[in-house]
Amino acid sequence: MRESAPEPLLLIDGALRPAADGGTFPIVNPATGTVIGSAPDATDADADEAIAAARRAFDETGWASEPTFRAHCLRQLKAALDSGFEVLRHITITEAGAPRMWTDGPQLRTPIDGLDYLDGLLRSYAWELDLGTAKPMGLPTRRNLRREAAGVVAAITPWNFPNQINLAKLGPALAAGCTVVLKPAPDTPWTGAELGRLIATQTEIPPGVVNVLTAGGAAIGRRITADPRVDMISFTGSTATGREVMTAAAPTLKKVFLELGGKSAAIVLDDYDVTAAASLTAFTACIHAGQGCALTSRLIVPRARLDEAVEACAQTMRGIAVGDPADPATVCGPVISAAQRARIESYLASALADGGKFGCGGGRPAGLKAGLPAELAGGYWIEPTVITGLDNSARAAREEIFGPVLVVLAHDGDDDAVGIANDSPYGLSGAVFSAGLPRARDVARRIRTGTVGINGGLWYAPDVPFGGYKQSGVGREMGVAGFEEYLEIKAMAEPA
Repeated sequence: MRESAPEPLLLIDGALRPAADGGTFPIVNPATGTVIGSAPDATDADADEAIAAARRAFDETGWASEPTFRAHCLRQLKAALDSGFEVLRHITITEAGAPRMWTDGPQLRTPIDGLDYLDGLLRSYAWELDLGTAKPMGLPTRRNLRREAAGVVAAITPWNFPNQINLAKLGPALAAGCTVVLKPAPDTPWTGAELGRLIATQTEIPPGVVNVLTAGGAAIGRRITADPRVDMISFTGSTATGREVMTAAAPTLKKVFLELGGKSAAIVLDDYDVTAAASLTAFTACIHAGQGCALTSRLIVPRARLDEAVEACAQTMRGIAVGDPADPATVCGPVISAAQRARIESYLASALADGGKFGCGGGRPAGLKAGLPAELAGGYWIEPTVITGLDNSARAAREEIFGPVLVVLAHDGDDDAVGIANDSPYGLSGAVFSAGLPRARDVARRIRTGTVGINGGLWYAPDVPFGGYKQSGVGREMGVAGFEEYLEIKAMAEPA
């Protein structure tokens, strides 16, 4: 890691510091498999101090009651992130294996710009709503609804889009008046630590309002989710871990936001150019090595066009060589770890065992023959892969793989396509392609997911709420709905 990237430290009660016992854990570059630094391995004592600081900052300061000051601090944070953009870009590429091109969008630039949206929202948001006068039980009463901050938030984030998700939780929570204990993923602690450093050194956000804990395992996450001083948990990650979070929150009935897994489907109807839709879907499946919960990983095409679709997908994926994430032309970088690569390979093996075959890919790139420079030979690479020959009951078609893998399935008409898309425990995202917009919209309305793109339309933006149905989560992130996740509603009444 270049010298311009500061050493990761914890942020607790306004102070940047190592772990209480001096412990650290390694940070690995997934493109090379080499250790590039170390992060503090927070202890239970660190977690206790961070939660206590967040509790004091919420209960004993004016943070929750000063929206104008909060907007001022968010503008300062935006300016700090703008000035530190290149350092954060380098950390994100090196730590997360995120291709450089995506740091100009959802990996970094877009979430930073999303703070401008929150600043504008704070300037216009109606914190109170007059419900007028009524006569419940004959008593003339004036009623008012008031929005108030939820309290202390434990925000636990994953490694795939670390800046996006850190800021999608931290920004709205701060705008709402909450205080936060942020715990980034063990694979990407540096991005979270750098965010904490900028807050501590370049903003007037008061001590204790934001605390950042990096840790090499899951124990600290469990610790902060179970603590009774925490009012709300905001978690993004796997559905299995989401269930654990809900269980941990249950004894104290904390407010819970969950953004979880997905197995999103792109449906091509019989009046659309299947080659064009298949090529776009195959490209999308390779973004950041397919490590996106909302990326479409099932392509559902008319049965008569199945072979044509598979060939179009394969042709597109063959043209997307995996490569150095620092190269501005790279679309598909490494997967995050050796463990994740092994997990993906187990799904590829299961696809063959279930009678599937590969239209392209199916394993690791052939070392230097794939164009990887020698220093990248130890990275965690998977070839972009098209799987065909399965139905929707196969494991590879039903479970989230989280790699550059696309399963192509056949449908027998609109109703069948919708049925296949909805035959999933998940409901996060999806896409529909049709030459007739009314027909496409009708199908989109029938898909049980939180977001749907029509004919290539993009829903991702700071003002658009994001979240899922079914086992893809609870609640929404971003937009007004995402901001209001961090608020409570209080009804007040007085004699008229």
